[in-house]
Amino acid sequence: MTTYKVQSLRALRDEMKAVARGQKPAPADAARPSFNSVEALVRLLTPENRRLLSLIRDRKPESMTELREWTGRAQPNLSRTLAKLEAAGLVAMKPGNGRRKVPEVKVRKITVEIDPCGERDLLQMA
Repeated sequence: MTTYKVQSLRALRDEMKAVARGQKPAPADAARPSFNSVEALVRLLTPENRRLLSLIRDRKPESMTELREWTGRAQPNLSRTLAKLEAAGLVAMKPGNGRRKVPEVKVRKITVEIDPCGERDLLQMA
């Protein structure tokens, strides 16, 4: 299970400045996606996007064209959505036949741990 940071944009900016100034080392999880709130992830997981993830997981499209045909979504809309899901660590774009990119769901479950009295929430994805 991978744990993702939930931190405000201000905390992220302050952390990045401290690293840039050499005041502290880069955190080990610096390359992983992070979220500025649990709500940001919830907004990404709309019913439509969850159906898309389910379709990718269950039918395993062999191309973006195939996925576009199954969903009826316009190509720019589908590409934008997949880019957001990929940036969040939910989807990976794998090489397919030729120049094709094939989406693959990377997450089976998301666990949210909320600190009701502070800002130390955690997201765990398996």
